[in-house]
Amino acid sequence: MKYTEDHEWLRVDGDVVVVGITEHASTQLGDVVFVELPETETKVASGDEICVIESVKAASDIVAPVDGEIVEVNDALSDNPGLVNEDPLGEAWFFKMKVDDMSQIDALLDEDAYNDLIA
Repeated sequence: MKYTEDHEWLRVDGDVVVVGITEHASTQLGDVVFVELPETETKVASGDEICVIESVKAASDIVAPVDGEIVEVNDALSDNPGLVNEDPLGEAWFFKMKVDDMSQIDALLDEDAYNDLIA
């Protein structure tokens, strides 16, 4: 897995990347009550705001970690946004994207670097 400084995780799955938020981020947000997901087939650039998460504490944006196209969203989060708190690294993935340039992923944080960031 790779991580961003914005507390997102990425897992490469064939020619797509699965994106979610880290356990640290879900803990900081508190109880998630709403998730607005992007539309599939949306082209995004790294840094674009593409999701909104609302919790009892605050609203936060999820930004595109790399350039690409959204190919699938996790509709289960619309019905049960609490999944973000229950299983942030598994069932609570937000979207899958086809990445324009896989070398962008190499520039992201590995687990050790991410753990140093949140320490």
